[in-house]
Amino acid sequence: MEIYNYPSQKAFERIEKVKNRGIGDTPELNSQVFAIIEDVKKNKDAALIRYTNKFDAPELAAEDIMVTKNEIDEALDFVPDDFKKSLKRAVDQIRTFHEKQKKNSFIDSSRDGVLLGQLVNPVEAAGIYVPGATGGGTPLVSTVLMGGIPARTAGVEKLVMVTPPTAEGKINPYILAAANEVGFDHIFKAGSAWSVAALAYGTETIPAVDVIAGPGNIFVTIAKKMVSGIVGIDMIAGPSEILVIADSSADPQFIAADLLSQAEHDEMASSILVTPDKELAKKVKDEVEKRIPLLPKAETAMKSARDYGIILVSESLDQAFELSNFFAPEHLELMIEEPLTHLSKVKNAGAIFAGKYTPEPIGDYIAGPNHVLPTGRTARFSSALSVDNFIKKTSLIHYSKEALENEAEDVMRLAGIEGLEAHAESVRVRLKKDL
Repeated sequence: MEIYNYPSQKAFERIEKVKNRGIGDTPELNSQVFAIIEDVKKNKDAALIRYTNKFDAPELAAEDIMVTKNEIDEALDFVPDDFKKSLKRAVDQIRTFHEKQKKNSFIDSSRDGVLLGQLVNPVEAAGIYVPGATGGGTPLVSTVLMGGIPARTAGVEKLVMVTPPTAEGKINPYILAAANEVGFDHIFKAGSAWSVAALAYGTETIPAVDVIAGPGNIFVTIAKKMVSGIVGIDMIAGPSEILVIADSSADPQFIAADLLSQAEHDEMASSILVTPDKELAKKVKDEVEKRIPLLPKAETAMKSARDYGIILVSESLDQAFELSNFFAPEHLELMIEEPLTHLSKVKNAGAIFAGKYTPEPIGDYIAGPNHVLPTGRTARFSSALSVDNFIKKTSLIHYSKEALENEAEDVMRLAGIEGLEAHAESVRVRLKKDL
């Protein structure tokens, strides 16, 4: 990671590179994903199993796509008790947080003869995509929890999960144990763009849903983007990112460790430090360089830090917050004295981690708030995955005859201005009737 004084031309150029890194889609990838979606839409299970056999599990049969109770029982027997203990704690704390997000319907009768309200209902079916522990990957248990718990808390009646199987046609037991704890109704052995298409349009085996949530690779991301509008989606997620605002009180080892916690995710992940303390900036740079070779994913972290890592030395702490609001980071850490007194300065961030004992991974797994967060500066206008993603709000309007008569002239006048005479007539015809 290189150090840049801000403001400076070199700093501006580096910031532009990070800002414009995008999600990595290309016209060729978009064309490939579109073809997959159309294939699954037309051929359903036949296409689904064809892609699964080609890319994931060569011997998996169509009748074995759905995970059975026996497979879940075997997973529960396999995973150790200490994992189950940690899992239960995470589930309880994530569920408790999301319970506070629930909204109630309301009726307002403050105007004579008028009832106005909002009815809040969950969507009927939701699909959660969980990346698979395939090709040497690790089980993303936290994704199961962060996708499934808000949906179940919202009251979704049919909750399904899709995740790529291993070459042997299996699902990682830790993923199955987590899904069982959340309470998924069905789990399917399918991944990538074809599973997203199956959730959007339905097949003979996988039911169509109303909302699809959960992170995935570029094929999953493009597929979600393409089916958005047919179904609801949580967000178009790009590479992971973290921004740390630090002052002279911060520990450079803590900062370096936290920056690398995101750099190990992806070569396109972005790790940024903004501080008015030049000496701290130098210490963090040295610490990052010292720690990278020790990481299991050292090559990924090195490329991420080299290509999209930035250390910015700002003129003041206030300017550091201004830069942070520009980046609108997925994860914002405040490694400063009395961080809670500075919260009003944060305008754009997916999640805030306040204080030196609040590293970003605490939010990934167990704190309670959702870790599915807006990336790529979209925190300027969007929010973390929540119960809200799995509900819909319906407006309710009721007028008495007297209330309609009281407002009829205004409605007809406004309709007339817009040249919509039939709108005006639908009011006028009621005024002519003695109902």
